[in-house]
Amino acid sequence: MNRWLFLYARARQIPASAAAVVVGVAALAAVAQPDGSPHLAAFAAAIGVAALATGLGGHDLGLDRTAAFGWPPRRAAHLLFGGTFVTALLLAVGLVAYPLAPDAFVLRDVIGLGGLAAWGALLFGARAAWALPIGWTGITLVVPPGDDHWLSRLLSWPVQPADTTSATVTAVVLGCTGLLAYSVFGCRR
Repeated sequence: MNRWLFLYARARQIPASAAAVVVGVAALAAVAQPDGSPHLAAFAAAIGVAALATGLGGHDLGLDRTAAFGWPPRRAAHLLFGGTFVTALLLAVGLVAYPLAPDAFVLRDVIGLGGLAAWGALLFGARAAWALPIGWTGITLVVPPGDDHWLSRLLSWPVQPADTTSATVTAVVLGCTGLLAYSVFGCRR
């Protein structure tokens, strides 16, 4: 079992992804502000999830599909453990520097952006799975988050306050559907 885990981690570039998450979060923690910044927190979550997304597909998808065991539970575990790692790192920033955002905000963003990364792996493959979470977070830089229009609220959910119901619902829907779709169908060939 331990040998299988080591080979799985190596094939999915988990050590490199974990190092990229740590370096990215540390760099953003260095510029954290006392009051927190929703854009910085959303960008930190997007960077962590994007680094995780590169390992959502193996080197040989044909080989993955011929395995003697079922992949859906392993895919789901990979995404859930990766999201837990990113969340833990983002929350740990508050122990050594200024917190990036409230805990509920960080958790919501990792769930939603993780779902977007899973959709990216399904639609574009692991190499481009980072594009959806980074792209959506980039949209928040040009869409005003305080607008009352439903489309503006939908597009800017990663930077909405933590107690915004529509942002939480959007994140949960993206997270759950992304996790389910990626777990069942895997990465694009």
